Amino acid sequence: MSDYNLSLFYLLIYSTTVVILVAGMIILSYLLGGRHREPATGEPYESGILSTGSARLRFSAQFYVIAMFFVIFDLETVFLVSWAISVRETGWGGFAVILVFLAFLLSVLVYEWRIGAFDYAVSGREILKSIRKAKGI
Repeated sequence: MSDYNLSLFYLLIYSTTVVILVAGMIILSYLLGGRHREPATGEPYESGILSTGSARLRFSAQFYVIAMFFVIFDLETVFLVSWAISVRETGWGGFAVILVFLAFLLSVLVYEWRIGAFDYAVSGREILKSIRKAKGI
C-alpha cells in the first residue's frame, strides 16, 4: 500500500468510527430518554419563571445604531491598545499613523453627531409643536 492509500484508509476508519459513535449516541438517547407529556413540558421558562407574552419583539432602529456604534468604538479601542503596546517599536511613524486614525474617527463622530444619529429622544420643540397642532393653535 502506498502512503496515499494508507492515509485514505485511516480517514475511512476515522469517519466510520465517528458515524457509528454519533448514531449510537442518538439511538441510546432515544431508547433511554425520559418520556413524559405534561402540559408545562413544552413551555419555555427561565429561572423557573413562566414567560408572559411573545418572544417576537420589534426593536427600534436606534437599537441597531447603538450596536453599530459599540462595534465601531470597540474596534477603535482594540487598535489603540495594540498601538499603545507597540509604541516604542513603531516610533514617530506609528504615532503619525495613529493620529491620522484618530482624526478619521473624530471626523466620523462629528458627522454622526451632525446628522442626528445620537438623538434618541424627541426634542422639546417637537413636543410643543405637536401640542399646538392638537389644540389648533
